[in-house]
Amino acid sequence: MGTLRALRRPTDQAATTWRGPRSANGWKILAQTESHPIEGSGRSVHLAGGEAATLLLHVARRFHCEIDQLRADDVTGHRTSRTVRRPHEPNYLSGTAIAIRPYAYPLGVRGGLYPHELVVVRDILAELDGAVAWGGDFDTPQEPHVEVALAPARPKVRGVSRKLRTWRDTPGLRAGTVNAFEPGRREDVKAFARRSGRPGPQSVRRTVPCACRCASFCTPWCGT
Repeated sequence: MGTLRALRRPTDQAATTWRGPRSANGWKILAQTESHPIEGSGRSVHLAGGEAATLLLHVARRFHCEIDQLRADDVTGHRTSRTVRRPHEPNYLSGTAIAIRPYAYPLGVRGGLYPHELVVVRDILAELDGAVAWGGDFDTPQEPHVEVALAPARPKVRGVSRKLRTWRDTPGLRAGTVNAFEPGRREDVKAFARRSGRPGPQSVRRTVPCACRCASFCTPWCGT
């Protein structure tokens, strides 16, 4: 216990109990959820069904394909404990948030992602057009965290989810087959940043091995 106290960050808040019937983003709190496979990764995560799962699984799939392969316990989702310390944590109670490698990116710290990885994250946020939010943009950053940003009745939630379902059956558009470094997509990220007030793309040259561990270096994308 002494070690845990020593590691506690000043950004941690006192624990409280979330008592409402809905999470902070307006979704119904669930006692249980189904396990959803993350396509191509061999991993799964417990989430609310429908649009929430469509949005969050897309994020996880792109992380796996374009940033790094997901390993056991890399992704967590729905939880039932109503004890929370931070404003975004109730969204796990409704199955509308995921944490990708929560052990790797400390609370309150920015810069856990390499520049080429951040390009992919910004591209994901832009193509989902504000339907999801990334914890790296919070005032107190939480880089593993991704949540559905809008209430379930918002038209954008349904619209973006419908778009993703169409992309799953369209070659060159489904998660894992796009190129986040393509100039047109970089312009889309800039346009989204102007609309949303979120940060735009960085200038970066990708010179690292791709997430799929193919034999060559991605410049910028291996296409697998």
